[in-house]
Amino acid sequence: MTHFPAVSSSKPAALAGCIPGIVLVAVITASAYGLRNLPFVSSLSPMITAIFLGMVFANIVGFSSSAEAGIAIAGKKLLRLAVAMLGLQLTFAQLTGIGITGLALAAVVVVSTLLFTVWTGRLLGVDRKLSLLLGAGTAICGASAIAGANAVTRAKDEDVSYAVACITLFGTIAMFLYPFLNILLGNDPQSYGLWVGLTVHEVAQVVGAGFQGGEAAGQVAIVSKLARVMMLAPVVIALALYVARSERNSGGRPAMTQVVPFFIVGFVVLVILNSAGYVPEQVRAPIVAVTPALLTAAMAALGLGTSFTKLKQRGFRPLLLSFLASVYIATAGLLLVNLAP
Repeated sequence: MTHFPAVSSSKPAALAGCIPGIVLVAVITASAYGLRNLPFVSSLSPMITAIFLGMVFANIVGFSSSAEAGIAIAGKKLLRLAVAMLGLQLTFAQLTGIGITGLALAAVVVVSTLLFTVWTGRLLGVDRKLSLLLGAGTAICGASAIAGANAVTRAKDEDVSYAVACITLFGTIAMFLYPFLNILLGNDPQSYGLWVGLTVHEVAQVVGAGFQGGEAAGQVAIVSKLARVMMLAPVVIALALYVARSERNSGGRPAMTQVVPFFIVGFVVLVILNSAGYVPEQVRAPIVAVTPALLTAAMAALGLGTSFTKLKQRGFRPLLLSFLASVYIATAGLLLVNLAP
């Protein structure tokens, strides 16, 4: 049974109650960064490592109920803050490298992949919220997109962990497979980089696969990946509207903040300010540096809330859905790149 503090309790006391959970999340976050020196782990982003470490710790070691308050803050409020702060890493000028055609291709790939994943998930009988997380992670930018989508879908921690695991698996396969496939396909560096940026899941995986095709291919891959990341805001808003409509149909009354999430408004505002050059570099640089750490901490918290037993109950079908979504985005992206003028 959950006990809430009395109204007379002071704010310092409430904050003190969050310390054990925050310390635990901080330790797991630091461990995720420390493990980057290991051979295989170095190919994964700390966000992915952190969610797996959190899952292992929660299910093998465990933690007391005194840590729950701090973990909840890291997994929800810190997550929203970090997603909003991603806006300072993007500018509209960065997208000029792929032109109008590249931007159009990015939009088509993102929207069609999301729709394909949700539609296929319905056919396979996969839970709607888990399908949305898998679709967002595949279509946009992996774990960061899953985090943003989860902030409005409010899926279970097991769904988030399952989605991140799937994105990690198939994104890593793509990172190693794409360079070999391109030997058979014979794409030029521009086309190869565009294909990688439009279809590979995580930013780190895009870098790994893109620069295997040379410096020019790597640069194009990064820019086209940024075009997909820019789609995070409209996609999350669309998901929020979709969830709100579903709640209205079921008799609920969603709050306005659920329809237009404040953290996405913050994301858009920061992109605009950063693009216009209104954010001083001495302010922007530290925020950009700390944002990945905040996202990693949020993922660690979500991992701590994941039960292996409940994760196993999700079964094989969501994994199949993620595989089909990955095949779809790779195929659709390749066709679009080769058919585009």
